[in-house]
Amino acid sequence: MPPDIELFSLSVGGVSEPRADWTAAAREHVKTALAQRTRTLGLAADFFDERQADEFAEPIGLQNAVASAIWVHHAGQRTLPLPTKHEQLDWSLGDSARPIAQQTGHRYGLFVFMRDSYASAERKAAMIGLALFGVGALMTGSQVGYASLVDLESGQVVWFNPLVRMTGDLREIDSATETVAELLGNLPVAP
Repeated sequence: MPPDIELFSLSVGGVSEPRADWTAAAREHVKTALAQRTRTLGLAADFFDERQADEFAEPIGLQNAVASAIWVHHAGQRTLPLPTKHEQLDWSLGDSARPIAQQTGHRYGLFVFMRDSYASAERKAAMIGLALFGVGALMTGSQVGYASLVDLESGQVVWFNPLVRMTGDLREIDSATETVAELLGNLPVAP
């Protein structure tokens, strides 16, 4: 699926301001890194373009909702574990993803979600000024995201990997490549 990526600049006051130029660059870098990584793993992969993604907006939106629930209840924040899940990755999109499998001929869909933020020049200057007065540091930014592998025929989420860190820069190809390697580090690959 097309990677769902958005990059932000953190203002002096900590407000996240979307940056379209950074986001466009990051999307291209991540697509390139995903293509390289899947080739390295010996996987055949096709990438949906925006038109195809629009055609399947409903199952993609459902996957986003399910992935958000996995994030909260199972893998990412784990703030509200569900006792009925017994720590198992037992989540499904039902049969909503089956039309994607039927049209593409692919069995699995990889969904990637990333949000990345960076301190603006003004915020960096404020951080230096505050440090001179012994005031604690402001947050410089963060990288948050996940990769989710879905069996398109059954709708079952078969793998989910969260990523939360204070490093990485999707605006640069080398760093984006490292981020994708980290995100897909334990991706199950059939022999």
